[in-house]
Amino acid sequence: MLIRQAEVMGIRLLDVRIEGRRIAEITTSIKPRRGETVVDAAGGALLPALYDHHIHLLSLAKALDSIPCGQPDVSNEAQLVALLKRHATTTPDDGRWMRGIGYHESVAGEIDRAWLDRVVPDRPLRIQHRSGRLWMVNSAGLARIAAGLIGAPAGVDVARGRFQDADDWLRSRLPNVRPSLRDASMMLAERGVIGVTDATPTNGLLEFRHFADEHALGHLVQDVLVMGGAELDGTERRNGVAVGPTKMHLHESALPDFDIFSAAIRHSHAVGRAVAVHCVTVAELVFAASALAEAGRHPGDRIEHASLTPPETLRMLAHQGITVVTQPNFVFERGDTYLDEVPEREQAWLYRGRGFLDRNVPLAAGTDAPFGNADPWLAMSAAVARRTQAGHSLNTDEAISPEEALALFTGPAGQPGNAACSVGEGAIANLCLLDRPWRDARDNLATVQVRATFHAGTLIYGPQ
Repeated sequence: MLIRQAEVMGIRLLDVRIEGRRIAEITTSIKPRRGETVVDAAGGALLPALYDHHIHLLSLAKALDSIPCGQPDVSNEAQLVALLKRHATTTPDDGRWMRGIGYHESVAGEIDRAWLDRVVPDRPLRIQHRSGRLWMVNSAGLARIAAGLIGAPAGVDVARGRFQDADDWLRSRLPNVRPSLRDASMMLAERGVIGVTDATPTNGLLEFRHFADEHALGHLVQDVLVMGGAELDGTERRNGVAVGPTKMHLHESALPDFDIFSAAIRHSHAVGRAVAVHCVTVAELVFAASALAEAGRHPGDRIEHASLTPPETLRMLAHQGITVVTQPNFVFERGDTYLDEVPEREQAWLYRGRGFLDRNVPLAAGTDAPFGNADPWLAMSAAVARRTQAGHSLNTDEAISPEEALALFTGPAGQPGNAACSVGEGAIANLCLLDRPWRDARDNLATVQVRATFHAGTLIYGPQ
């Protein structure tokens, strides 16, 4: 395959030949071979392909068939009511659940079973909070799972139809259908993404096998690093799918015993797996950093989100060399809510960028889709501009350059935050061709369009 007249790594227009999985030649003029596929780059930037270092594939696939119930799609109660009623009356009542996602109290307050019944009384409906930790279910939905409500865990408030931190319990009472990943995978390929880390803490062997099967069928064209629990220990790579760090999900309201948590980290290290610790509050971050210091460092240990990182905790992370995988897209997507709800002093600590880089903390990014927008170019734009949807600035001292933002999504899968991949002869041909030169792209990353995506030499999106 020959890519002609591409701006290679922001330098000049060159031709690039791909042979098999690798870049064979880069020079000023390469003559096409008989029958060779030629892609005209038309001066567009040819960059390393992207890697989303924190995503939830199965939830993303389901979200594509769900109702968006939060910002930016829905801003107030009247809009949400109209949307749900329209869906209930215009879509076939085939017995399936209506499923909403992305809800936040800023839309209509603390909705519950009674609120949902007033809006959709006759069809089973469940809506997920944007945190991913809470479901709200109407009476028609509760009737579907009534037989399993006895002995419900503490987080289930049947009277109000609210299911807090009860995903496993609720999932066991719903139809167990794992979705096709075809549409989600193609959406990612269209954005230049050739690999992801699935950060779902409940991933086990069934999910691993589903990813591998979807990859074998051609429905999933990205490589996948699968986080999850100890059930995945020792699982061998299959069809582009490999086991990643052990995912540990902290909740400030119920932090585990420190010694037990530290022992779990040591066990993961002993079987050759790093750990990835979910931290969205200061208390969670301090707890995780302290436990990692106690257990000892392992290559690849990482903090997920680091939503709030005060200066003293930033120093801890820098001293230990712990990788942070953050979500700059939330500055744009949730920034207005943060400005309303987060104390002013703490707003400077939200989803840092410059602070981590200046302290040499290994830094990478993921979109957290579907809990965030799956487009990494929007996340890069947010990392640079640090502006909310309403146009307000949010801790602009944490802004980074477009090149640094790109590097957040171009680090290697198993070593996020380390040196970004590059385009050079002999390198694996994981490439992303833009619709414009880098000098134009860097000025407005949010509008970037990808013309072609190459994964190990194979064109997975673009002109055939």
